[in-house]
Amino acid sequence: MGFKHVFIAKLDWLFSKKEAATYTKSHTITIAGKAVLNVSAAKTFKGDPALYNPEDLLLSSVVSCHMMSYLYVCKQNGIDVLSYTDEAEATLEVLADGSGRFIAIKLNPKVRISNKEKIGEALSLHEKANQLCFIANSCNFPILHFPSCEVAPTN
Repeated sequence: MGFKHVFIAKLDWLFSKKEAATYTKSHTITIAGKAVLNVSAAKTFKGDPALYNPEDLLLSSVVSCHMMSYLYVCKQNGIDVLSYTDEAEATLEVLADGSGRFIAIKLNPKVRISNKEKIGEALSLHEKANQLCFIANSCNFPILHFPSCEVAPTN
């Protein structure tokens, strides 16, 4: 039997007379004990481009959760990860009726490890990390992985 955890986010939005014709898309998300997130729609959908949008946050959740799951499985397998970067990309499809959905996320993790004999294993562990990732397990679209791995130079 597993565990259940509840996460709570509070959203606040106020009507703005100066934008009454379109409704402002900007709002705040508050999570107890954390900095307030200022959120809007994506610029494409008439939001404030300076603020995070739900699409940014979904992509950020996937890329962040994958990294944490990856570090976990590397630790279990005795692989010392020295750095991890990713320039992830999400593709959103918008239909003629205005509905839409994400159709794929591409992760491009670049990992640096300490032991060259572990490169193959380090690359293969992205699959295991994806299987464990809470966010990936909650998505109904493919999350594709294009990892690379290098060994840190010795001094």
